[in-house]
Amino acid sequence: MPTVSIIIVCMNRPDNLRPCLDSIKLHTKADYEVLVVAYRFSPDNLSAVQADYPWVTFIVNNALSGFSENNNLALRRARGSYCFILNDDTELPGPAIDKLLGDFGSLPSYAAIVAPKLLNADGSLQLCGRPDYPAFKYVLQQWHLYSETTDNGSGLFRTFNASGAAFLIKTSIFKELGWFDERYFFTPEDIALTTLARRRGYSVWCDADASVIHKWRTTSSPLAPAVRPCAIRGSLIFFADGSPLRYFCLGLGVWAAEMAKRIKARFSGNKTDYITYKHNTRSIFTRLTPKEIFARYFNEI
Repeated sequence: MPTVSIIIVCMNRPDNLRPCLDSIKLHTKADYEVLVVAYRFSPDNLSAVQADYPWVTFIVNNALSGFSENNNLALRRARGSYCFILNDDTELPGPAIDKLLGDFGSLPSYAAIVAPKLLNADGSLQLCGRPDYPAFKYVLQQWHLYSETTDNGSGLFRTFNASGAAFLIKTSIFKELGWFDERYFFTPEDIALTTLARRRGYSVWCDADASVIHKWRTTSSPLAPAVRPCAIRGSLIFFADGSPLRYFCLGLGVWAAEMAKRIKARFSGNKTDYITYKHNTRSIFTRLTPKEIFARYFNEI
């Protein structure tokens, strides 16, 4: 049985996947298995990566699915004692997985998650631990009045949240928590998971000495008009925590921010931004789920 199951979701981007898999092979000594959810892959791309990486288990999924659903397809087949969630647009510059596995040996039994430091493609710091992220900060962020702190500690330290781009979690605890919450389509699955873990009495940690390169700035999706509105809807559902009044108050603040951006994009002539902000404002006060919102706008692109 492998020590760790490495879970990767890739949406028909072999250009992302190949360097990610190569870096795992180069830098990981622990016993591992790799499960890749090949999401909406073209037949040619799928055949090529299957031939080049026979040691990887590919799970083909062509149904309309979000981050949580795709990851859960692989997680339910994971055999390792630990699961390492990894974005396809990442690379390991060193033995990050081995380092994180070793960390659990010095952590208390209630430690559930250890995340690495995330670096940008140019080597600059992207994220090192994540502080508490209450609802009011989310609203301020939509107005560009708050930016998440990127450097929150050194060495191995306790933190509040982990990024879905890369983190290691005990499989038994992940299963107990119900894997990723499939109510959310793209965000905030990672914050929802770590929040639930902390509420159950588990702890979240970060190791600043374990690094993963996350190339999100160079691999951003062209699906913003579909991704952003369902992400906002999901975030509001999470932060409202079941309260309609809380949802309305938070939604009003976010709606005003997105409407201001929509007006600015209208006058600037940026058509893609305008469509994105239009979809955002229309998706806040709706009964549609994040997945239904994505499906509606995805079909329009």
